[in-house]
Amino acid sequence: MNFNVLELWHGMNTLVRIVVTVLSLQALATLAVTVDRLLLLVLSYRRGRKFAKKAGPVLAAGDLNGALQVAQADKDSHLSSFIRTGVETFLARRNAGMDQAKATELAARALERKADALSDNLNKGMSILASTGSTAPFIGLLGTVLGILNAFKLVGQNGSGGMGTIGVAIAEALVVTGYGLMVAIPSVLLFNMLSTRLAKYEAGLNHARNELIDLLAATSSTHATGTARSELPPPRIEERAAKAIAPKASPSIA
Repeated sequence: MNFNVLELWHGMNTLVRIVVTVLSLQALATLAVTVDRLLLLVLSYRRGRKFAKKAGPVLAAGDLNGALQVAQADKDSHLSSFIRTGVETFLARRNAGMDQAKATELAARALERKADALSDNLNKGMSILASTGSTAPFIGLLGTVLGILNAFKLVGQNGSGGMGTIGVAIAEALVVTGYGLMVAIPSVLLFNMLSTRLAKYEAGLNHARNELIDLLAATSSTHATGTARSELPPPRIEERAAKAIAPKASPSIA
């Protein structure tokens, strides 16, 4: 049995057409979110690598003011926003007369709030993929039920029955369930793939954040000169940040 899309559409009643329209809108929303998140990840990885090469040596030398200037000049990278937030908070609290431990603690809190806000931004739209994957099969099934009811209604109006009369109508109704599955299955797969990539990226940012907190905890501020130098040998934050934000085993999309 051959089906033509236009013939199927014209053979559907209004309710079934509404169901098909909803499924089509879900499919388009899934595609839009997927493209948007993939572009975000690609650009974020590239910007993170670029910023880590600039700021890494400065941080490794313990020059917080220099690192802050580099971070302020780069407003597109998520990593630079972490460095900017942490270092600005730390230096502001030290200049206000707080001791190193308290300034570090407040910087860590500011970075934690920044991480929460960033996580919400990174996962924006992911609920659309999850909702589509879980509801599209049932929406398609609803369309099939409505289509079958319409088929029996036509039988009653025409006064004739048998599979020869309603078989085509029922087959057309079942197509809607198949359409729902075609929308749902890719949505679930894309949601799982993007969730894994986003979680890996967030883990890299959190690793760099922890490295920054460790560096701040080992840094003293000299108010007379306005500089900040490390009391202890600083961690290799250049290498660690680069590996965290742009690991060698990065996602294939990057």
